[in-house]
Amino acid sequence: MTTQTLTPRRRAHADYLNLTLWTLQGWLTMFFVGAGYAKLTEPMANLVELMRWPALVSENLVRGLGLAEILLAVLMLAPLASWKHGRPFLVMAASGLLALEVIMLTIHAVSLDLGPAVTNLILIALTVPVLWFRAREVR
Repeated sequence: MTTQTLTPRRRAHADYLNLTLWTLQGWLTMFFVGAGYAKLTEPMANLVELMRWPALVSENLVRGLGLAEILLAVLMLAPLASWKHGRPFLVMAASGLLALEVIMLTIHAVSLDLGPAVTNLILIALTVPVLWFRAREVR
């Protein structure tokens, strides 16, 4: 294993990048834990009123999606438990959340739900840098 000596400027850049990525991971975790919790606990009538798509799928799919969102959100913070073992879980979780966001963006765009589509665009903009930079660290 080789070590790399960083200049003070490069070290500061790495520190700021790491802080930014952790902030994005925290925001994504909070959003998806909240969204998943709502999908698990809210009555279907409320979910259909808030979002159109739950009316088109089974209740089990909506609840399963909520559970998946919570699991992936928690895995975004896996490096807190173990940096060495948690980073691959973080990259996997970011990939899963990005896939969900792209699918939901497509569904909202096709059904002309502007608000949720914009929300998914923002979530994609938060997830892509996390996935990009954290995946580069795993190598």
